[in-house]
Amino acid sequence: MCGIIGYTGPLDSKNILLEGLSQLEYRGYDSAGIALCMENSQIRVIRHTGKVANLKEGCKDFAEKSHCGLGHTRWATHGGVTTENAHPHRAGRVVLVHNGIIENYHQLTTEYHLEDKLSSETDTEVAAWVLDSIYQGEPMEAIAKLVSKLKGSYSFCMMFEDHPGEIYAIRNVSPLVAAYTRSGSFLASDLTALIPYTRQYFVIPENHIVKLTSYQTQLFDLEKNEQQPEILEVNWNIESAMKNGFPHFMLKEIHEQPDALKNTILPRLVKGLPDFTDDQIPDHIFKDCSQIHIVACGTAMHAGMAARALIEPLLRIPVTVSIASEFRYEEPLVDNKTLVVIISQSGETIDTLAALRLAKQYGANTLSVVNVKGSTIARESDYVLYTHAGPEIAVASTKAYSVQLAALYMIGCRMAYVRECYSKEEATEFMKELLDAIPAMEAMLEKKEVVKDLVSHLIQKPDAFFIGRGLDYAFSLEGALKLKEISYIHAEAYAAGELKHGTIALITDQVPVIAIATQEKVFSKTISNIREVKARGAFVILLTKENAQVERGVSDIQINIPDINDRFTVFPIAVILQLIAYYASVGKNLDVDQPRNLAKSVTVE
Repeated sequence: MCGIIGYTGPLDSKNILLEGLSQLEYRGYDSAGIALCMENSQIRVIRHTGKVANLKEGCKDFAEKSHCGLGHTRWATHGGVTTENAHPHRAGRVVLVHNGIIENYHQLTTEYHLEDKLSSETDTEVAAWVLDSIYQGEPMEAIAKLVSKLKGSYSFCMMFEDHPGEIYAIRNVSPLVAAYTRSGSFLASDLTALIPYTRQYFVIPENHIVKLTSYQTQLFDLEKNEQQPEILEVNWNIESAMKNGFPHFMLKEIHEQPDALKNTILPRLVKGLPDFTDDQIPDHIFKDCSQIHIVACGTAMHAGMAARALIEPLLRIPVTVSIASEFRYEEPLVDNKTLVVIISQSGETIDTLAALRLAKQYGANTLSVVNVKGSTIARESDYVLYTHAGPEIAVASTKAYSVQLAALYMIGCRMAYVRECYSKEEATEFMKELLDAIPAMEAMLEKKEVVKDLVSHLIQKPDAFFIGRGLDYAFSLEGALKLKEISYIHAEAYAAGELKHGTIALITDQVPVIAIATQEKVFSKTISNIREVKARGAFVILLTKENAQVERGVSDIQINIPDINDRFTVFPIAVILQLIAYYASVGKNLDVDQPRNLAKSVTVE
């Protein structure tokens, strides 16, 4: 959630830190700061609330040279949005930045008698003062003692005034990556901050200390034994993390979906069949399981719900979708015959990671669908299926959702084939129809002006409702989430048949209802439900297929998608729902890419 950048080397650290924080703005934050180790070994700390632009303005007249420093963007957890609560935090000889939550900070405050020393409300400052209290001149020894006293999640990056030019870091759950280049040593919470300098990096393993100097980056375990990190390489370039002429990242990423699907599907298509050989995913995990449990949060969970609606009737085995934050506390029915599918764009979502670890304790086979190579969830899963969306900068997920769906659909097809629910011909036809969804998405991108016009009614209303049945209901959930998270319009999705069981009481004159009707077997039922809301004055936007027989007056606006197989309508429908949310946000003059209170990678519970 918060962003971290660190640098030590021959270049001007102030500029590197400020530009790195700009690259990390998309993660969500409310204040920013930098700490600079000066040539006289003193550390200067500069902090501001609001955007990184405010911090840059505050640093404009700062002319002193620095070649080592830390930067941070804070997403408030402990304490309000104030300069005092912003990072970095100074405590005696220590300056520290932190992502995560320290659960026992109250006990530590009492144990180390810190009440009179604290100038902020944060758990981070408590950790900094504890570190200063136990520091005896040897950083790694003090860091190891510090983390032995902590409960919670953290990525700590630290500088010590008596060790100028050095940066130390350690993490538990919250992600950190590091790299050494000819320009010096770098670390960050996200690859986007490193891409301008290097394509090679390593993920700092949990409970390991990394030491950065201007001439090397070293990794140690907690006993100070040096370790060799696994060097990874970024498979996208800096242009992928730029707007490239689009007014917002979200619109750019909506347009990138057809290519992202091709990149995810085509490398795994062998003789017309989905093939996971290169991913080292064996068929026996698909063949031997008696049930599937999909675990995810937010948009990824909605992808799982769409996959469940497809896979369960196809395989005729139970498929359960759980919200990751609830999974640990509901005593899930998971055993060694369960395939647990974990979905996370970042591969660092803390609730999802905790669910993965619990599933492994139950003895389940775990298969993760993630977008970030080397992420914690990817490394800890038994098997991993990487999606190839490239960097997704907008907080509201678009192309990550589409490629997650594509990956899950391919898993479903492979399972049907190896379990003999599909013949080779049926599996090949399935994949052909999945590929047909790509030009259908491209066709929907051509309708963005139509969508732009229709949102004029939406943005005048405080509420909106999405309705559908079966797969269409699963799509509706994601549409409602997109609308509320970036336009701040209260939006809810309902199974259309449930309207008469209470929800129809909320339908009043001109309230917007986005109705999705693409599933032939329930089409007439859905149309009847649409008539019910229309009879009560709703303003209906109908999303259906080109060949659908719809009488005049059923809707106020109708948008048609191409006539593709019902199972794959989620892909073009996703584009339309994303564009509706996007243009609603633009129409209200909101911050599309960085909606309030939200963060891209959720690494706190």
